[in-house]
Amino acid sequence: MNRKTVSLFAGAGLLLAACIWGFAFVVVKDSLDYVGPVYMIAFRFSIATVALALLFAPKLRLLNKSYWKNGAVLGGYLFLAYAFQTIGCNYTTAGKNAFLTTIYVMLVPLLGWPLYKKRPGLYVFAAAVISITGIGLLALSNTDGSLLTMNKGDALTLVCGLFYALHILRMERCNATQSTILLTVLQFFFAAVFSWIAAPFFDGAFPVEAVTNPRVIVSMLYLGLLSTMVAFVLQNVGLKYVQSSIAALFLSFESVFGVLFSTLLLHERLTLRMMTGCILIFFAVILAETKFDFLHKRGTKK
Repeated sequence: MNRKTVSLFAGAGLLLAACIWGFAFVVVKDSLDYVGPVYMIAFRFSIATVALALLFAPKLRLLNKSYWKNGAVLGGYLFLAYAFQTIGCNYTTAGKNAFLTTIYVMLVPLLGWPLYKKRPGLYVFAAAVISITGIGLLALSNTDGSLLTMNKGDALTLVCGLFYALHILRMERCNATQSTILLTVLQFFFAAVFSWIAAPFFDGAFPVEAVTNPRVIVSMLYLGLLSTMVAFVLQNVGLKYVQSSIAALFLSFESVFGVLFSTLLLHERLTLRMMTGCILIFFAVILAETKFDFLHKRGTKK
């Protein structure tokens, strides 16, 4: 199989990962009627941990103190990101939840500046301004003559983007010296542990009736096996064979799939103003991730 064919399949895998994540917003929104948000996170990460650990069991013997420490920090960021995102989805639409989550794309280079002394380019600041404008159109409302206000779910979703950004920055550092697979297993494990500890405080008693519901079981398996484990694998493999600017373009379609599925399956209403906000956020995501280099390279290709 030649390199071009491999790149084609890798790109398809990245697009599939974006599609899986986009549909997950619908699954989460639907499942919140049966399972509390923190229990949902506990289920998905427990399933992903067991499945991934079984697949790579021989590698687990390489774990040491440094792995466990980094895994705990990464798992903490991952837990907080998913907690704010999932709880936020309980108070807003799945489509808005999908698009607002992408704020992490702008936050990664902006947070990397003070943390790692990496000054972002001007295009990042331009993308941030465009994104904020899009967020305003998508999330702010002005009802009953009140001042512009933001839905609680939208605000929580924006906070989740902060922890996604911190997770990416930490993962980038750890990846340089440690196995991605082992770090992934451990961060899934710790995210599950933190979720099981927090769930009774936020969601109350264990949802016994929910876990006997076939619909809920299928949803949790989707979130654990496909949305958490498989999608992460597709992303990591795809990044080996597709240039980062193109890969980012494929993965940014997560938000597009999210609003598409929520509109078709949940019948969520998307106004012209909200659609404009979505377009601006999507444009800002592509600008921040790619600087539209893929257009330049395609145009100069002989």
